Amino acid sequence: MSDLLAGMARLVLRLLLVAMGLVFAASLFVAVAVLACLWFLRALWARLTGRPVTPWVMRVDPRAGWSRFYQAGPRPPSASPAPAGGPVSGRTLQDVTDVEPKEPRG
Repeated sequence: MSDLLAGMARLVLRLLLVAMGLVFAASLFVAVAVLACLWFLRALWARLTGRPVTPWVMRVDPRAGWSRFYQAGPRPPSASPAPAGGPVSGRTLQDVTDVEPKEPRG
């Protein structure tokens, strides 16, 4: 008796999964058909009005993602450049040494 119930449960589950797959496929088909009809009507309207038939395109700007995150971050404080040779924190620019030049090894 339990084999019969297990077999029935498997059959019902398979039928349910097949039905779900058919509903999904039918919904994709309907979506594609609606888009095709819209594109056809748009192309027909363009022909009737004498305009060129232009394709639907998705414009992607690769800089948009970068600029969105770059602009969202904290802004660095704007430092005004010190005048050349003027005092900077009690020192002059001649007191500051960045590097000591060395001869390259041969």
